[in-house]
Amino acid sequence: MTAVTAPPRRRRAGLRAVPKVVWVFLLIPAAVEIGMVFWPAVNSFYLSLTEWNGLGAAQPVGLENFRNLFADDIFRDALWNNVLWAVGFGGLSVLGGLGLAIALNRPRRGVGLYRSAIYLPMVFSLAVTGLFWRVQYQPDGTINTLLGAIGLESVERQWLADPDTALWAVLVAAVWRQVGYVMVLYLAGLKSTDPSLDDAAATDGAGAWQRFRYVTWPQLRGVNTVVFAVTVIDSLRTFDIVWAMTQGGPYHSSELLSTYMFQQGFTFLNLGYASAIAVVIFALALVFIITYLVRATKEEAA
Repeated sequence: MTAVTAPPRRRRAGLRAVPKVVWVFLLIPAAVEIGMVFWPAVNSFYLSLTEWNGLGAAQPVGLENFRNLFADDIFRDALWNNVLWAVGFGGLSVLGGLGLAIALNRPRRGVGLYRSAIYLPMVFSLAVTGLFWRVQYQPDGTINTLLGAIGLESVERQWLADPDTALWAVLVAAVWRQVGYVMVLYLAGLKSTDPSLDDAAATDGAGAWQRFRYVTWPQLRGVNTVVFAVTVIDSLRTFDIVWAMTQGGPYHSSELLSTYMFQQGFTFLNLGYASAIAVVIFALALVFIITYLVRATKEEAA
């Protein structure tokens, strides 16, 4: 039996039946999206193949910017820092958010207050969060004061001025803000799971970990995709909090691709080189997300 398709004439008549005001409401945001997002993105690809300082005409240089990138020690350090940041930021945010979501999923007295308190840091911008944590990391700030109070004076240090700890100190601040957002996503996912399956597994003698691993976790597959995409994109475009706390220092020890791109583009006016860094960031995000989606699709089909 063959499927019956609507004749082209009927489809065109259906399109003409759509009120003009609907097309206006569709075309206006589409034009804004093209002008504000897609066109600058395409233009960045073009600028990455040029040498341009923002004045005059851009000079085509082919792939020279990309060759210079991978010979640039600061770029390589920033790329490695971004890998560490993506793993640390993504891993800690997901583990912390999932753990909090499981702990606060069941209704009990005061649970709403705890959820609100954990999510509260997401209300503040990354720049404000960075300034807040910068104060905490001062030599006479809260962190060192608490360490001294419990007898760990030997651990005290200038966290943001030490190349060995600057990146990790900023990472803690970023995870502190992100974990509440991931918790909310997982809470929404847990609310959509079927509780009868968990009850049936408990009746059959399954332990808490077995019920989570084999009953709850498979039902969170859709949420995991969203969390992964959001976390990867956020980790690669992180700028505000690093710039507010260290500006990539000291000695580029907390430099990320985004902060190095900003410096090249707006401090040194090397816009072609900065656009090449932007293309690398885009490529990394694409590779991470496509790889995960392909793997998730294969697992779903298995």
